[in-house]
Amino acid sequence: MGLRAGGSLAGAGRGAPEGSRQSSGAQGGSIHSGCIAAVHNVPLRVLIRPLPSVLDPAKEDPDSVPPIDVLWIKGAQGGDYFYSFGGCHRYAAYQQLQRETIPAKLVQSTLSDLRVYLGASTPDLQ
Repeated sequence: MGLRAGGSLAGAGRGAPEGSRQSSGAQGGSIHSGCIAAVHNVPLRVLIRPLPSVLDPAKEDPDSVPPIDVLWIKGAQGGDYFYSFGGCHRYAAYQQLQRETIPAKLVQSTLSDLRVYLGASTPDLQ
């Protein structure tokens, strides 16, 4: 249930995924990603979303919203896992538009960080 290293984020390795770009950092920063300037086009299919997303069409215009935050966690055996908890309306809008990627800021995180969100439901990431 996660993307293994060398998977579909071609060229990600230890650096930025392919399709990354710099943002001004001024718009839509969160407490987690406010100091992160790089914005990556993350494939929707690699995102793990423990909470369901529901689209309110009046709430989001996918072409004018800030990137979502994605927790990037390395598994015990080097697998890459991408968890997204916020940005529900943006995520749902991109899905409905059948886009393959979504602008995201990757927040390098740990299994301990993930445990804050998932508690005892935190999986054993490999």
